[in-house]
Amino acid sequence: MLRPHLLLLFSQRSLHTSRTLRWKLRDEYKLTRPELVDRISALLVLQRFDALNNLSFQFSDELLDSVLRKLRLNPNACLGFFRLASKHQNFRPNIKSYCIIVHILSRARMFDETRAHLKELISLCRNNHSAFTIWRELVCVYKEFSFSPTVLDMILKVYAEKGLTKYALHVFDNMGKCGRVPSLRSCNCLLSNLVKNGEHHTAVLLYDQVIRLGIVPDAFTCAIMVNAYCKEGRVGRAAEFFKEMENLGFEPNLVTYNSLINGYVSLGDVEGAVGVFKLMSEKGILKNVVSYNLLIKGYCKQRKMEEAESVLRQMKEDESIIVDERAYGVLLDGYCQVGRMDDAVRIQDEMFKLGLKMNVFICNSLINGYCKTGKINEAEGVVMHMRDWNLKPDSYTYNSLVDGYCREGQTSEAFKLCDKMLEEGINSTVVTYNTLLKGLCHVGAFNDALRLWDLMVKRGVAPDEIGYCTLLDGFIKMKDFDGATRLWKDILARGFNKSRFVFNIMINGLCKMGKMVEAEQVFDKMKELGCTPDEITYRTLSDGYCKVGNVEEAFKVKDLMVRESIFPSIEMYNSLITGVFRSRKLSKVMDLFAEMQTRGLSPNTVTYGALIAGWCSEGMLDKAINLYFDMIGKGFSPNVIIHSKIISSLYRFGRVDEGSLLLEKLVDFDLFPDCGFSLQPCKAGIRNKEIEKIADFLNESAKSASLPNSIVYNIAILGLCKSGKIADAKKFFSALLLRDFTPDNFTFCTLIHATAATGDVNEAFNLRDEMLNRGIVPNIATYNALINGLCKSGNMGRALRLFHKLHLKGLAPDVVTYNILIDGYCKNGDISEAFKLRDKMIAEGIAPSVITYSALINGLRKDGNVEESVQLSALTIKMGVEANLVKNSISIQDDVEYESMQKISMLNGVVHNWYPSSVVSAS
Repeated sequence: MLRPHLLLLFSQRSLHTSRTLRWKLRDEYKLTRPELVDRISALLVLQRFDALNNLSFQFSDELLDSVLRKLRLNPNACLGFFRLASKHQNFRPNIKSYCIIVHILSRARMFDETRAHLKELISLCRNNHSAFTIWRELVCVYKEFSFSPTVLDMILKVYAEKGLTKYALHVFDNMGKCGRVPSLRSCNCLLSNLVKNGEHHTAVLLYDQVIRLGIVPDAFTCAIMVNAYCKEGRVGRAAEFFKEMENLGFEPNLVTYNSLINGYVSLGDVEGAVGVFKLMSEKGILKNVVSYNLLIKGYCKQRKMEEAESVLRQMKEDESIIVDERAYGVLLDGYCQVGRMDDAVRIQDEMFKLGLKMNVFICNSLINGYCKTGKINEAEGVVMHMRDWNLKPDSYTYNSLVDGYCREGQTSEAFKLCDKMLEEGINSTVVTYNTLLKGLCHVGAFNDALRLWDLMVKRGVAPDEIGYCTLLDGFIKMKDFDGATRLWKDILARGFNKSRFVFNIMINGLCKMGKMVEAEQVFDKMKELGCTPDEITYRTLSDGYCKVGNVEEAFKVKDLMVRESIFPSIEMYNSLITGVFRSRKLSKVMDLFAEMQTRGLSPNTVTYGALIAGWCSEGMLDKAINLYFDMIGKGFSPNVIIHSKIISSLYRFGRVDEGSLLLEKLVDFDLFPDCGFSLQPCKAGIRNKEIEKIADFLNESAKSASLPNSIVYNIAILGLCKSGKIADAKKFFSALLLRDFTPDNFTFCTLIHATAATGDVNEAFNLRDEMLNRGIVPNIATYNALINGLCKSGNMGRALRLFHKLHLKGLAPDVVTYNILIDGYCKNGDISEAFKLRDKMIAEGIAPSVITYSALINGLRKDGNVEESVQLSALTIKMGVEANLVKNSISIQDDVEYESMQKISMLNGVVHNWYPSSVVSAS
């Protein structure tokens, strides 16, 4: 129990405390603004932040600024109050308050907090006015407080780090007015981000300003500038700058060397990249994964895959390097880009053996590679495996597959894949729509392409330059001039008026339609809008004039481009050569050829083709033949068009033997080098898309060489057959039938001879039956091919029966017929039947040839009748048959085939008189 005096004391203290609290609350409520600022400041200095809750006030810009100014020498108190204000539900500090707090914090060297508040300020201010206001307020506070110039440099760096280079440059330009110079660190940051944003030229100009300000660069500056020059395409200047820095005593770092390597690789100058690589070794600079990967990438871009793989092997031997998925990924992607999928899979297997894992980039490379080579099933297989590898397909994965289906003409499958893409939560991008548009245009479904275009726009996907060009090209291929014109106006209205590619597409389309006046108008509009024409623009316009026979205007275009310091390419000279032949301006031909060589341009296959076609059309075959052998001597392979033109001309002027001899050489040449397909390396056979590609190429080339398509097709089929690609020849033949190709005697004779020679006699007879169904009467060359096939398959009885039926078909056997049968009997050891046939042919008035006696002599030797073979050899020599052809090493069957094909060629050549008939004869 409390004593009375203690109870009295307790009650007095309680009453006193209570009265004091009530008086304080009433007093605080009646504080003036200066008193409130003083009271808040006092509590902040004492770090009594909780006591602020007992004060009755509302946050405002004026109150916050007043407290910050009063406590500007106490950064912790200011920061505490600023944080309270920032967290308040109904208040946010303004730009001026932020500028005050960052100056206060910077003066106290609280740089982390300063940087954090600057970033927060910038994130709150997203428009131009606010950004420039920030700078003005920072400068005002700087002048008012007279401290913390570091803030000015920090805002420059923060702007640069966030990629806001426009505002960073404004700060850089105005710091001098405050008597301040940016720090090297901030300058490096700004330079680096300018390069990252693709503003390479601005970076170069800024660097010049940095040097003028007296700021001394360092190794990082050097690396950034080398990268800037390289990204700008001025690799030569980058190399010079590199040397200048070395001369000034700077030691370029690894990043600098890698930037220089990347610059050379970007230009396709692998030798330059290798030079930098060697320099690194000389300077003792250790290479890293990036160095090697860049070099691998360079070789891959040049399609030098063996060299690229050797770099990977060298990389594995470097003990300082750990080879990872990236290196293998670059090489694998290179193989995929050139269509060497077997090698790509081999590299993948090597990765697995090393314990390396697949990533999305490698999977996408494989998928893209398979799709480009028409192996859609394999591409789908990679997608299935991605789940096993815990990888998720992305938009690139699906877009590659969509492109693959479109390339194969399977647009319905491509659209199904787009639906699946949406189910997986991946939205269709403008790339997806562009791919589908291209696919629809490729299969001729242009109306569907237009509907897809409208759908794309309705779905809010903005068309890009590629989409517009695809659609524009579609209108042009449909020869819809009005549609192309409407779209063209829309393209210009959409702001694509600075793209050379767009203008070149339109000019090319108009030239193809022969609308040269309109093409000139687009050309003039291009220059008016400030889009500079390039070599392709001038070449397209010149070629258009050549094709309409106005070679004078074509030469004016050439002269105009030269005045603009744009020099003609070999392609332009090739077009002009064709044009002057077409216009019969023959005196200009050799002038063009000489001018081309003066400019350091060497003739290519197309140049020789244009010259050979021109001289053949003029009947100057000796000039054409000299050029033919000249191009072979220089390592060029005449293509099927050149062969077709020169052979048809030889037959046209009665030089049958030379034409036949040239036909026999077709197998030694790459017939389709200009359409991206070669006979020589092809192992798996021609795919449908390649057949279409070759046929389109042959169509266009035949027109340019003034040749009927049928002549070119027949020689192409012959070339495939002579190369042993019988299945490809049949596929090509079947595809051509769908393109309104009318086969003739030579077409079937070529296929029958090739099929029978492989022993597939039944197929050969099926071809004969198809020939009859088409109303084409087989000639003796056709039946010789069938008899030859029967003999090769050992069916001599059937061969002889067919021989005896020839007269029923209105045909008489020739020397080739007898030689085939005689050779067949000799190889079967039935020498007596062979000699009976020899006697029969003599009785029929057909003189035995060298091949006849060669077969008989070899047959006697094979049968052990050496003495008789010697006697027959002596007899043949006495008869005037050349003895050097009668040797043990001779291949009788090869000679039989040669003579057979030669006879086919000669007979067909004489009957059809080749040129300019649309019916092909011999080839």
